[in-house]
Amino acid sequence: MNQPLNIITIATGKKLYVDMAANLVRSFILWNKDSGIRFYLATDLPQYLPADVSSYIEVINLQPNELGKGFSPKLHLDKIAPAGKTLFIDSDCLVYGSLLPVFEQFNGHQVSVVGNYAADGEWFGDIAAVCRQFHIPQLPKFNGGIYYLENGPEAAKVYAKARELEARYDEIGFVRLRGRPNDEVLMALAMQLHAQYPIEDDGLILAEFVNFKSGIKSDILKGTAELYNDSKHPLYQKNWHLTIAKPLIVHFLGHYNQLLPYTAEVKKLKYISEDRYTQSWATLLSYLKVTLPTTIGNLIKDMFRPVYRVVIGTRSIKPSERIIE
Repeated sequence: MNQPLNIITIATGKKLYVDMAANLVRSFILWNKDSGIRFYLATDLPQYLPADVSSYIEVINLQPNELGKGFSPKLHLDKIAPAGKTLFIDSDCLVYGSLLPVFEQFNGHQVSVVGNYAADGEWFGDIAAVCRQFHIPQLPKFNGGIYYLENGPEAAKVYAKARELEARYDEIGFVRLRGRPNDEVLMALAMQLHAQYPIEDDGLILAEFVNFKSGIKSDILKGTAELYNDSKHPLYQKNWHLTIAKPLIVHFLGHYNQLLPYTAEVKKLKYISEDRYTQSWATLLSYLKVTLPTTIGNLIKDMFRPVYRVVIGTRSIKPSERIIE
């Protein structure tokens, strides 16, 4: 008997996370509407969901802080994931194609991620020191934009261990992210301690802007995304093994969901899903209302930034909207 296939995301604490989750859902619908994959959204703010989104998904209602704050809710996926095979996708991601091949690649893993192994270096702490402390040879290193689990006893053990380790986060020597424990290193350690393995990161499932800083080409309506790590680019990541990624899921982490191409792509998705515009009309309007004015505005800022800094000085850094107190 085939197990159900599920996508789940979490949007708690602030409306901006619900807004991003709505964008994720719309991108999923565009490419996976008839796939048989069910979409679940766990949130404490269901009132902010647009009608075109709420009518398609299944909402898991949460109480405020029920699963913790910051990144902690991702350590409770075993509690909220439905029966079957579940792919968690962060709310600040967009989907660029059918996700059925992703489930095929993860099949048989109880808990998994897309990543590689690291035995030393820095990743929210000293990897080698953590490995020595727990008598393990290495840690899976990955981006927590997606997690896969086949809900059952083995997955429950991994997540229980991750939650146990969270209580010892600082003691272990992990470094906090935005003042909170980072789910990635906790899940990495829990997975290694329970012999759960990543699938190799070949740039075809997930990509983000930590390792690909040389630019992106994106057309969500055509299902194409390319992220670059160009050796000639000043931000080339020499320790990353890929120079190009063509992923099905792009993680617009940090401030990248405030920039092009994300802002233009989600506007297209809104026009199509909520406003029922044609793809060609949505593309044109998105260009006129988002891409063109943003591009012109950026050019003007670049031209006058030196003058502004001389006359006004540098602006203070605003606290991130993503931080939940």
